[in-house]
Order: sequence, then structure tokens, then C-alpha cells
Amino acid sequence: MEHPSYPAAVPAIQWLVVANPPRPASPAPRPGRLSPRRTPLARRDRRESAWRQLLLDWPADVSGPGLVARAAFLALLALWTARFLRHGLDADVLMGSFLHLVNLPFHEAGHVLFSPFGRFLTVLGGSLLQVAVPLVCSGAFLLKTRDPFAASVTTWWAGQSLTDLAPYVADARALRLPLLGGRTGAEVEGHDWEYLLATLGLLDRDVTLGRLTFGLGAIVMAVSLAWGAAVLWRKRRSDD
Repeated sequence: MEHPSYPAAVPAIQWLVVANPPRPASPAPRPGRLSPRRTPLARRDRRESAWRQLLLDWPADVSGPGLVARAAFLALLALWTARFLRHGLDADVLMGSFLHLVNLPFHEAGHVLFSPFGRFLTVLGGSLLQVAVPLVCSGAFLLKTRDPFAASVTTWWAGQSLTDLAPYVADARALRLPLLGGRTGAEVEGHDWEYLLATLGLLDRDVTLGRLTFGLGAIVMAVSLAWGAAVLWRKRRSDD
């Protein structure tokens, strides 16, 4: 059988081209842009890098003696933390410290600040503001002054405020602790956590909740000390 001549084969070739058009090539990625498959990973890496810079990078110039002084201060906080943790819920140690006198005005101010929001929040507001003020300071140090070491110290203060509250929480039934006027909760009405836990139906869990509050404060204090040490170590290495 003879093969068709070239002119006779042209219609068949045209039909094949029309029925199976060539697929357009995928556009090459633009320079400087990642392919779609790598975008989520790149975004996660950027987020992690941003958090690392925020929490650990200290752009301010700090001299060698300044770093040594901050390291000594951090060591004193570590010793103070060990003393707090060694005595547990001992109110004489926790509420007898210098920082209790610092925390107390914020506690009382919280009652006034939350007074427009009903009795429950008015009573709870004292404990809330006592812990919130150090955390607000931490946010200001991180975002405004870019001082992560100072932020770690004020976060440590927030943890200490929690441990300062712990004996008060645990005393909701016993009512042995002296209140602001010098009399105990058993003698006068006004024990914050007696009212709060009774309202929530948790009065029989007061000691457990006090221990949990103390444990949370201890964790915050320990993490804050590690954070401050990491900031100092990173700053020392970057200045070498």
C-alpha cells in the first residue's frame, strides 16, 4: 500500500494540531518570591524570627559593667525566688516581704477601678490589678522601649504577685490572715476570696486553688529568670 503524498497528509496534521493544542508553559516564579508550597513555612519562620527578636534582641548599647550589674541583680532575684519557693504558702514569708507593700496599693486600687462593674468584679478587681500592673509594664518595656531584660524582671514581678495572692486564696475558709485594718476575716467582713469562692461554689477548694496559684506564680518566676539570663547571654555574645 502506497503512503499518501505530502499534500494529502496536510489535513490530517492540521486536525491533530487543532484537537491537541500545546499546553501553555507554567509561568516562572518572579524573582524574590517563593513558590506557593514554601510560603506557609516561610511565614512561620518569619513569625518565629520576629518573636525571637522581640523577646531576646536588645538593641540598646549596654556596657560591660552594665551587663555585670544586671546579672548580679538577676542572681539576687533568683535567691529571692528560692526563698519564696522554699517556704511555700507561708503567709509570714510571702506577705511579709517588701514586695507585698508594693503590691498592696495596686490591689486596693483595683477595687476602686472595677467598682462600676458590680460587686463580684469589684472584689475580684483587687487581685486582677495586682497581677495586671506588672504585665502591663512588661508589655511597655517590650513594645515601647525594646528592653526585654526589664520586661523579664517585671514578668517575674507578676509571678511574685501570684505567689503573694496564694495565701489569701487558701485562707478563704480559715479566715486567719489579718486584713487591711489589722483584724482577721473571721472578725470582720471583707475577705475577698471568701466571697469570691463562695459565690462560685468553690469555697471547699480554697487550699487547692491557693496551691495552684502559688504553683503558677512559681513557674512564671522561674521562666522569667531564664528569660532574663538568655537576654543577657545573647547581648554579651552579640557585643563580642
